[in-house]
Amino acid sequence: MTSGAQQALRRTMEIYSSTTRFAFACNQSNKIIEPLQSRCAILRYARLTDAQVIKRVTQICEMEKVEYSDDGIAALVFSAEGDMRQAINNLQSTFAGFGFVSGDNVFKVVDSPHPIKVQAMIKACQEGKVDAALETLKELWDLGYSSHDIISTMFKVTKTMNSLSEHAKLEFIKEIGFTHMRILEGVQTLLQLSGCVARLCRINMKPQLFEPPK
Repeated sequence: MTSGAQQALRRTMEIYSSTTRFAFACNQSNKIIEPLQSRCAILRYARLTDAQVIKRVTQICEMEKVEYSDDGIAALVFSAEGDMRQAINNLQSTFAGFGFVSGDNVFKVVDSPHPIKVQAMIKACQEGKVDAALETLKELWDLGYSSHDIISTMFKVTKTMNSLSEHAKLEFIKEIGFTHMRILEGVQTLLQLSGCVARLCRINMKPQLFEPPK
């Protein structure tokens, strides 16, 4: 709701407060104007765990006779990030569009880079293979994904990679976070993403010592 619509609703709440109770559901409470917040009791709910999302989505698939694969359910969980409504919406859209819930179909519907591709790029960065990492990045860019889509998926994939040490994971997340901030400020170029990939590759590279010429 726009701020103006919320102001109009505020007056409605005042008039009918003796006979009516209002309930609001939102993802970001700071987008609700203060006069409305002050009239409500705020209940905050944490994001659901992956196991909870899997259980519910699987139940829906069985009740609605939806055909699915294990990687399709995993893709729904990955794209939802603990938001059950998002998971169900993606499930419905995927089945309506393709008739089968697979990983590839889910990522076509949500229009985000496939995490396997991004994971390969992060792994190449971990091993210091700059050319391979940049080649995968260019492939994602040529597929038409925005810089925001790519950097967001890089962040989600890095958080779940067990092959990275805790220190390396924190360093990777820091670099990805700085790049994400620049992208949100308007620098949404391939060069910006390439710089991020190069810095990620440098993190695990061992320093080379060269003997100065005599």
